[in-house]
Amino acid sequence: MTETSRPITATRARQAIRGTGLIWVLVVSTFLAAAGLFAAWMWRAPQLAHANSDNGHPAASAPAAPAPARQTP
Repeated sequence: MTETSRPITATRARQAIRGTGLIWVLVVSTFLAAAGLFAAWMWRAPQLAHANSDNGHPAASAPAAPAPARQTP
């Protein structure tokens, strides 16, 4: 760049170049992120299935609490 060329303003320097390349980067990165999450989920699916030890059955009812003690004045 020579001294006689027009200076670049701060606004122009901050703006990105639009085009199909930018869209492809966004599409591919979103697809890779979704594929990575799906792969991690499938990898851990057997362990996640065993995390619920009751397998969806309702919990056993808790024993009734004893009656409160009588208070004396």
